[in-house]
Amino acid sequence: MFADQTTMDVLKTRGANVLKYATLISMTLLVIIPMVPIFFGSFKTNNEFYSTSVWAPPRSFFNFENYRIAFTDGNMLLGFMNTFLIMVIAITVSVFIGAMTAYVLERFKFTGRKLITMLFLFATLIPVITLNIAIFSLMTWIGRNFGIQIINTRLAAIILFAGTDIITVYIFMQFLKHIPVALDESAVIDGAGYFKIFFAIILPLLKPAITTVIILKFVAIYNDFYIPMLYMPADHLAVISTALENFRGPFGSRWEVICAGQMITIFPILVIFIALQKYIYRGLLVGSVKE
Repeated sequence: MFADQTTMDVLKTRGANVLKYATLISMTLLVIIPMVPIFFGSFKTNNEFYSTSVWAPPRSFFNFENYRIAFTDGNMLLGFMNTFLIMVIAITVSVFIGAMTAYVLERFKFTGRKLITMLFLFATLIPVITLNIAIFSLMTWIGRNFGIQIINTRLAAIILFAGTDIITVYIFMQFLKHIPVALDESAVIDGAGYFKIFFAIILPLLKPAITTVIILKFVAIYNDFYIPMLYMPADHLAVISTALENFRGPFGSRWEVICAGQMITIFPILVIFIALQKYIYRGLLVGSVKE
């Protein structure tokens, strides 16, 4: 009887493992398979692209002419520069605001603390696209009344991307739970103010959380298309996502060049995500299990 039970347990474990790996492999294939024709097409000539199947490998994987055309004529270098500039400023502001907000909500007990947290959660339930008319009108009003050019400048994207979201606050709050309150109390006894405590003690200890937030915000800003398209329509303000729009005109029938442009866009974010994925998982999982 004991042997039968042991056998059943082994079979259940093996079945669970088979199901787990089958699910993971299936999800991986769902992501990778659509990228294969794009990868193959980026190395094909125009005639080869239209005369062969999209699943057929190119005759040569060393034909980088499409990449050269996409990068130079598609003005993708300008897109990378604008994207990087917006990222640096927006992520820096977002990290500081998010860390400060989380510090206040986690460390201080005051009336309305739970309400503020609930409002952050409630904001995530509202589709952002439904608020774009109101946000665009507000940005226009601010620019008109304060004499600041916001629309059709990088400032518009920086302001919107710098906004703190619940994920940023949540990550910082989970890390703050692992920082002893005794550190704050000791600093207060030594005469340190709250700003000094935050910048000298708390912020350095939040480096793992800051790394996670930077990666998540980087991916979000890099992939965002709607905000740059709506608020920065000028050609000289194109970011990497809107730079691909250039291929709809002169390269409308040059699908091999479009594929090369897509691969150029995908490659940096793919490398960064693979290299730093452990920080993302660590940041999202900290605090999810009680010690």
